[in-house]
Parts: sequence; structure tokens; C-alpha cells
Amino acid sequence: MSAMERAAEVAAKLALLRGCLESTGAGAICLRGIDWFAWATAGGSSAVLHTAELGVAEVLVTRDEAVILTDEIEAARLREEEVPAGFTFHVTPWAQVELRERYVLGVAGEGPVLSDRPHGLEQPLPNALRQRRLVLTPSEQARYRLLGREAAEAMTEVLRAARPEWTEYELAAAGAAALWKRSIHPALVLAAGERRLPLYRHPTPSQAPLGARAMLVFCARRHGLYANLTRCVAFGGAGPALQEQRALMEVEATGLSTVVPGKSLSAVYHAFAAAYHHADRQGAIDEHHQGGITGYLAREIVATASTATPLEEGMAFAFNPSFAGLKIEDTFLLGPQGLDNLTLDPQWPAVTVHGRQRPLWLETT
Repeated sequence: MSAMERAAEVAAKLALLRGCLESTGAGAICLRGIDWFAWATAGGSSAVLHTAELGVAEVLVTRDEAVILTDEIEAARLREEEVPAGFTFHVTPWAQVELRERYVLGVAGEGPVLSDRPHGLEQPLPNALRQRRLVLTPSEQARYRLLGREAAEAMTEVLRAARPEWTEYELAAAGAAALWKRSIHPALVLAAGERRLPLYRHPTPSQAPLGARAMLVFCARRHGLYANLTRCVAFGGAGPALQEQRALMEVEATGLSTVVPGKSLSAVYHAFAAAYHHADRQGAIDEHHQGGITGYLAREIVATASTATPLEEGMAFAFNPSFAGLKIEDTFLLGPQGLDNLTLDPQWPAVTVHGRQRPLWLETT
């Protein structure tokens, strides 16, 4: 993305934030989360500790200013490497956090402060603004496409190299290394081998050897956006698992067919529930969430029976229907022609399911 394109994206987002100030009568908006920082700065990162929701800087927007609030430790790096033109900096000593809070109250004047993570008397961001964040701009979509492709390539690279004697930790480590090599943050890497795969829907890696089969899961973050995908490898052939996989693909296809503009996220959940019932797996929907809208969080909103969020073009989705020992997951962008798979790697074995390429087991020796 060129500096000009990034500046245009920042300007459009600042205009959106200032429109929110006008409509609510608030004095300022303070964005504290790593997710909102990346959104407002068109891909900048305030993350240092990658397991934290809050970063080392905040974005403060008033009717007249757009300010990065940070301390003396971080200011130079953020200014030089993360924050584009369009922002000024307010830098305080690291040991005097109260000076930042005092500054926020001062610039807000008599109006309330809105925040994604409110403190004290601050108010939460309006739902209308949160909904706008879910609809990605063309420049965000371009960043997402590149991220999705490279995350999928990293997955293919690792599982082709994997061996049954590897431990789950070794598989996860190889996955993280493949992502870092591509300038992607491994926000989440799950790995399960033959023994643990049927037992847990969220298998954090262990010292157990992979054995005859394994699953690897990525939530891969770059420029604040998340590419989410799951793949499975079978050493010596998948055997009966292929039939299970085809059944799960039919469940997924039913859910994905419901992802159209104007539908609600709850409609997708109910479609998954009906598909599990048809597959005689009624309990599976209660054993793991089905995913939902993605973007600047691995899951911005998880689909439930009552999630009324309306679906729009420009939203990204990552659904993950599962049976015991098997899960399918990719990241899709909803466009004029329907769902576009951002994490499709042409080098990965696939089959066409209702007109859509879906990943098979990688069968290796």
C-alpha cells in the first residue's frame, strides 16, 4: 500500500470518527485496543505483548485533532515505523500515566469521552460505529488478500514438512516460524496429533507425538487483520476420515450458503444447526462455536442463535464447523459475487463442494 493510499484510508476513518462525535455530542474518542489502533492507523501496530488486548499507545480523536498517546519508551519507534501521516503525538513519562488521562479529559472539554475500552465515566462506542468497522475498505481488503494467501502458503509449507515423530510443540513451532518468516504475527497456533485430536476442540500443543495424523490451526495477524485457517495431515493415508470430512463439508456448505447481504449472523447459526441435524450430529453445534465475523479480531462477533448483526458486502468471515477429531476453517470475504476464500492455497489438495474449493486431508508418507 502506498503512502497516498494509506493517507486516504486514515482520512476516511478520521472523518467517520468525527461524524460519530457530531452525532453523539461527545468531546473525544479514545481508542485503546490493539484492534482499534490498527483500524484507525490503517494497519499500524501498538502491540508489544502479543497476548494483550491493550497496546502501548492509544488513538485520541477530537473535532480538530488526531493524536497518538504514548510514553517516552515507544514514541520514536511508533512515529518512525507504525503511524502514518495525519497524527500528532502526545508523549508522557512512562511512570506518570495519570498525565495521559488528564490530557484526554482536557481536550474533551465538557463533552463525554467515548472509548472501545471505557474507563470511569467514559461511554462505550456506539453500535453504528462498531458495525462500520466490520465493513472493510478496498485498501483493507487488498491487505487481507495478501495476508490470507501468505498464511495459507505457510500452512502448506509446514504440513508438507511435518513428520509423525514430531511433537505437537514442534509442529506449532514450525507453524509460528513460517508465519514470522512472512512478517505475520502468530496470534494463535493450535496443534494436535492422533491421540489428542479427537479429544479437544481447542488443542493447545503438548509434548505428545503427532502419530498417524495431525491438525494445525492459525490465527495469523498482520496490519491488525486476522487470517484464520485449519488444515489436517494424514501420514500414510486418511482412510475412513475422508468420509467424515465430506460429511463435515456438507455441513459447512449449508452454513456458507446463508452468508449473503441482508441476512443476519443468527441466520447462519440456524443454518449450521439444521445441517448438523441433517447429518445426525445434533450435539456438535454445542461442542464448539461455529465462528463468525472476523477482521481486526480473530472473531469480531461469534454467530449465535440470537446474533442479529446484519451481513454486508465487505465483511470477512471465518466459520469453523467441526466433528470430534475434525474441523474445517478458512477466511472468506463477502463481495459482489459472494464469498471469496482468502486463505485458499492452490497447492493444497482440494475438492469442489457446491461450487467452492474446500481443503482435503493432506495425505503424505
